[in-house]
Amino acid sequence: MGVFIVILVIYLLVTAFLGYLGYKHTKSSKDYMVAGGNIHPYVMGMAYGATFISTSAIVGFGGAAGFYGMSMLWLTFANIFVGIFIAFVFFGKKTRLLGQKLGAYTFPHLLGAHFQSTFIRRWSATLMSLVLPLYAAAVMIGGARFLEQTLHMNYTSALWVLSLIVLAYVFFGGLRGVVYTDAFQGTLMFVMMLLLIIFTYVKLGGVSVAHAKLSAMNSLVPAALLKQGMTGFASMPTFLSQNWWFVISTLVLGVGIGVLAQPQLVVRYMTVKSGKELNRALVFGGVFILFMTGVAFTVGALSNVYFLETSNTIAMTASAVGGTGPNTDKVIPLFLTQAFPTWLTYFFLLGLLAAAMSTLSGQFHIISTSLSYDLLAKTIKDDSYQTLRLARIGLVLGFIATVFVAYKLPVSIIAVATAIFFGLCAAAFLPMYVGALWWSRATKPGATWSMVLGTSTYIFMCLFVYTKESSIFGLAKALFGQHSLAGTGSLSYIDPLIIALPISILVFIVVSLFTKPLSREA
Repeated sequence: MGVFIVILVIYLLVTAFLGYLGYKHTKSSKDYMVAGGNIHPYVMGMAYGATFISTSAIVGFGGAAGFYGMSMLWLTFANIFVGIFIAFVFFGKKTRLLGQKLGAYTFPHLLGAHFQSTFIRRWSATLMSLVLPLYAAAVMIGGARFLEQTLHMNYTSALWVLSLIVLAYVFFGGLRGVVYTDAFQGTLMFVMMLLLIIFTYVKLGGVSVAHAKLSAMNSLVPAALLKQGMTGFASMPTFLSQNWWFVISTLVLGVGIGVLAQPQLVVRYMTVKSGKELNRALVFGGVFILFMTGVAFTVGALSNVYFLETSNTIAMTASAVGGTGPNTDKVIPLFLTQAFPTWLTYFFLLGLLAAAMSTLSGQFHIISTSLSYDLLAKTIKDDSYQTLRLARIGLVLGFIATVFVAYKLPVSIIAVATAIFFGLCAAAFLPMYVGALWWSRATKPGATWSMVLGTSTYIFMCLFVYTKESSIFGLAKALFGQHSLAGTGSLSYIDPLIIALPISILVFIVVSLFTKPLSREA
């Protein structure tokens, strides 16, 4: 414990110093919003990856891999191909150029300025302010659960310790403070995951032995999951089965596609000074994402082998400690604390704290700029102390909302809450974002109706149709006496994104074709 405290103090001092550097260099709203637009490619790539990958991915989705097996690795492929390659090569360069042309510092500002619509800007900012605390709460829960498990802390205390540290350096440092600390924390996370996969394979007898043991565990798949189409911990579920739809439509597509329209990630493209820097940042980001998600999902699935050998059970049963039932959010913390020496567990703890803090900082930053810059600022060129003051007030409001939501969310929520936010962003913003970058015929009414109907459809499906999510909110049960208006039909287990995104795309195209194009100066 003494060694851990020393390491923790050093870690916090480095984080505080980087936050202070951000504070010293934050002199204008441009510095606060996009870190001055001149960040180094390594810092940008690591900051992008560290913001993208959090305890939500490591604890939440890694825990889900403990329940659903190696099928989760399709999300690693989606994250690298879509979230890094397509995002940087196709979206990043055009977004950076469009942002410079429009003088946009935020994602809502970018969309609103391009489509010449204050409504689009404010709707986007309002949606971020209201829904982003759900995703931030999921990340916060992941970090707090590991603190609780490792240091035997009270969960409430763990939640406050984690959140207050993040609040401090985002409050003062803006996006400069965020990207500096994210790059440092991303580096720490990378080292952690490298050690984790090495020690996991050593613990389980080597790569081939560990995977052979996992493949031999098919008979231990719970009856409920077998009924839903799961075939084993090392294989894909039955095609189009209920389990297949959850893994592919919610966990893989929901996050894999939704990443393209994440405001906290889009703004990272605007922090570098040229497309060349984006190309260089792509390499750092791609390797980082491969290690973060690939290791987390592999270790999550292989934890079943460890639990079987040490306690004659599987991850789902092992996570049902405390009488709350199976909890995906506890699989990774349990595995790390039980399988490895204490000193190594403490190092993993620092890595997971870094994962939580790096993503939370980006989320809090977006909440603060949405509330202050996009909803309250009088002019887009306001560079005064007033803008920074409003941003910091917005940050505190977002922080309070996030902590409140974190207290209210049920168990096994991290992966689902993350998928909700990513899916909603895709349904609401992705069609008009793509249109802003590539389709000159896109119109203001097309973008507006696409955004409104995409948002409405997704939220309706989430609250009243998709059982996995509607059962969490309980509104359908309270009003209609059942968790899904679709009963037990296929719509009850198909993710809302599969319905909402096509509707959003269709509305965007059709309305744009039948309305007047935007008039732009030559």
